[in-house]
Amino acid sequence: MSLAKIFDPQAIEAHWYPVWEARGDFKPSLDPQTPAYCILLPPPNVTGTLHMGHAFQHTLMDALIRYHRMKGENVLWQAGTDHAGIATQMLVERQLEAKGEGRATLGREAFLERVWQWKEQSGSTITRQMRRLGSSCDWTRERFTLDEDLSQAVTQVFVRLYREGLIYRGQRLVNWDPHLQTAVSDLEVEAHEESGHLWHIRYPRVDGQGYLVVATTRPETLLGDVAVAVHPADERYCNLIGHALHLPLTDRTIPVIADESVDPAFGTGCVKITPAHDFNDYQMGKRHGLTPINIFTPDAHLNDQVPPEYRGLERFRARQRLIDDLAARNLLAEVKPHTLMIPRGDRSGAVIEPMLSDQWFLDTERMGQEALRVVHEGQIRFVPGNWIHTYEHWLGNLQHWCISRQLWWGHRIPAWYDDAGQVYVAENQQEAERQAGKPLRQDDDVLDTWFSSALWPFSTLGWPTDTPELHQFLPSSVLVTGFDIIFFWVARMVMMTTHFTGQVPFREVFVTGLVRDAQGHKMSKSRGNVLDPLDLIDGIDLESLVTKRTAHLMDPRQAEKIEKATRAEFPQGIPAFGTDALRFTFASLATHGRDIKFDLQRCDGYRNFCNKLWNATRFVLMQETPEGLAQSPTVADRWIGQRLDATIRAVHEHFAQYRFDLVARTLYEFIWEDFCDWYVELAKTQLANPDTAVTTHATLRSILETALRLTHPLMPFITEELWQQVAPLDAMGSSIALQPFPQPALVPDPAANEAMERLKAWVNGCRTLRGEMNISPAERLPLKVAGATQALLGMEHYLMHLARLTGVDTSATPLLSVEAPVVTVDHLQMQLQVQVDVPAEIERLTKQRDKTRIEVERCCAKLDNPGFVDRAPATVVTQERERLARFRQSLAEVEVQLARLTTL
Repeated sequence: MSLAKIFDPQAIEAHWYPVWEARGDFKPSLDPQTPAYCILLPPPNVTGTLHMGHAFQHTLMDALIRYHRMKGENVLWQAGTDHAGIATQMLVERQLEAKGEGRATLGREAFLERVWQWKEQSGSTITRQMRRLGSSCDWTRERFTLDEDLSQAVTQVFVRLYREGLIYRGQRLVNWDPHLQTAVSDLEVEAHEESGHLWHIRYPRVDGQGYLVVATTRPETLLGDVAVAVHPADERYCNLIGHALHLPLTDRTIPVIADESVDPAFGTGCVKITPAHDFNDYQMGKRHGLTPINIFTPDAHLNDQVPPEYRGLERFRARQRLIDDLAARNLLAEVKPHTLMIPRGDRSGAVIEPMLSDQWFLDTERMGQEALRVVHEGQIRFVPGNWIHTYEHWLGNLQHWCISRQLWWGHRIPAWYDDAGQVYVAENQQEAERQAGKPLRQDDDVLDTWFSSALWPFSTLGWPTDTPELHQFLPSSVLVTGFDIIFFWVARMVMMTTHFTGQVPFREVFVTGLVRDAQGHKMSKSRGNVLDPLDLIDGIDLESLVTKRTAHLMDPRQAEKIEKATRAEFPQGIPAFGTDALRFTFASLATHGRDIKFDLQRCDGYRNFCNKLWNATRFVLMQETPEGLAQSPTVADRWIGQRLDATIRAVHEHFAQYRFDLVARTLYEFIWEDFCDWYVELAKTQLANPDTAVTTHATLRSILETALRLTHPLMPFITEELWQQVAPLDAMGSSIALQPFPQPALVPDPAANEAMERLKAWVNGCRTLRGEMNISPAERLPLKVAGATQALLGMEHYLMHLARLTGVDTSATPLLSVEAPVVTVDHLQMQLQVQVDVPAEIERLTKQRDKTRIEVERCCAKLDNPGFVDRAPATVVTQERERLARFRQSLAEVEVQLARLTTL
């Protein structure tokens, strides 16, 4: 059997994934006697495409899934997508606008039909891309949050929570997007620092004794003010608490109130209170019994609660009009530049308006306490553990959850109304009308997308039906997610799952960092530093990359800046690294608790790693099977077995701790260094010897086959392709993905390890000598040794091959020539036999001696300093003493060589 000379990842990837999926290799066995392992895929938006964060997390999930599948467990990776209410509705509305159509003109039913058409045609982009990444989900169980059975689960949950008194309809302050004209969640709001102003406005006192000057960043909400607040201990204003003020530009009067939340150092120390349009003011208003006044329409124009001359003005036009009128009345005291955080909708880009609105709410207090309890009792573990504090903080500060959205795409709220506004909540219209005894109309709103995704752990497994999947895979094993949705999704899944099933949704939560660019900047389209994982897999030319990064930009200067940076960073475009190299890169960067600085050089290095593994396999396959019986393993055979066994143990340990970075490092070091750089080279000498060839050949194939299985979870495609070439006969026709994951089995063999460590040290010593004397690694030379030469017995042929020697002279006389440099390794003095330029060597050794003396003096100065010895950690002091010993030994060796040369 043979392999192509060149590793072609695209061809391999295109071949193997369809084979795996068609054979059903990713399906769980559903055997109740087999230990179950389950991961829920955080459902990506159906509108989405695979970005670097997805690719990173999916790589880690797939590595776990493949690892546990190979361990023989009943494995389910539950896949699916989220209907993404706002994102999907916006996308389809834009498509309609481009054709001169609109949602309102189509009507609800026709519009939803268009959305479903789009979903069927384009909504599976991200799942196709996941297949490119090698994600081994059970696609036969793929779910969509608007699937009929999942929708039935959503309805049942809503109805039950309503009947329990936990869901209610009421008027509260919400994040309102005036462009989309819907309430949005905190997660859908992005606050950015922007330049603005601080307006100082005079509020006349009713008693005619002057003014209170109020500082505000939002003068357009002045018409909704219901009070002015000061700190109760602020001596400037404490005598005015309880007094009344004229609200500028209106005929209303408002009180001066005292509240400890007021910051006396901000502005003038007086703040306007507008409970209907500010979250802090809303809370203050509740504390003081103030009645909010909503002054905006859903599209953020002033409504009929304001004086007639301002009605109908858009909020920012109203701002300027109010400022002008205040200035004309001498009520504008001062305007100062001010930097502030502006909340914008992440989809629309519109400035979010806090708005009093009639919405459906979920009272999460009781459920939140239960979600805290199960974590405190250890039923759910966070990795890294510090993220539990974020979870606790959010659950300790719960607000009622606004679960309704003013959209058409989503789960329509199962509530119906009669003409008098009486509400009836039921699982369907027939049941609601049976309760009412008359025709009803359904609520127009839909549920927040996070409501249905909070049910994901059990709705995807068939709840409320009692299915085998619920028994086997709930709780799931681990949730892999980002820290940014610990509350918005993780905590809500815990609340919902414990409430409706009595179980936790998952045993562990592994929280990953964010993927940033090589400089540590967040990847964003506006910054122009986004990397597409598929471009890293397939490659992309420079011009296409530039177009991809700039086509969406409206500002020519920004586009020019990004183009220039892109051309400087990727002058040749991005080469094709292949999926395996990208996955290995992600794993190698997955350290605990840190964001990831993604560097393409890592990809390049791991593409070379793939080539190394490919070429090593080609070497093994090119060796003809020698005839004869198996011989006793050599020290090299025993050593590589020991190294593999230690690697297996380490990989198991690191997987258990979610240390994917250490899994990658352990595999890399074993395959590249131990197997390829050392054992394969040693095997070349053993294969040439009939006395060792049979066992060496068997060992090569066995170690390689096991290493491929060990590496498969991180690099599925190349390991499958290579394993098919070296698989045992009884496994032919199967997949490496279904083979047992290696288990440690060997008894420790310290003698083999010690012998090989000595050999490696001798080879490195010879390489050091070559480097010092500037001798080509290809030039073969004799070696003379003195000292503990008995350690060399039986190892000379290895040393000659690896160090490229013509011979090893262990004779007692003459010991070593005085001209050439000597290195001492493990009580063995070594010297390459070569003509030496004595004056040049004396000069080199003199420089080395002087440099070493300086280091000795530095170490002595530190160790002679009582402050250092007494205060430094013991390990640091010990390290410094060890350094001093090494420098002194090096100095002694150099001085001996100099003494020899100077006597010539």
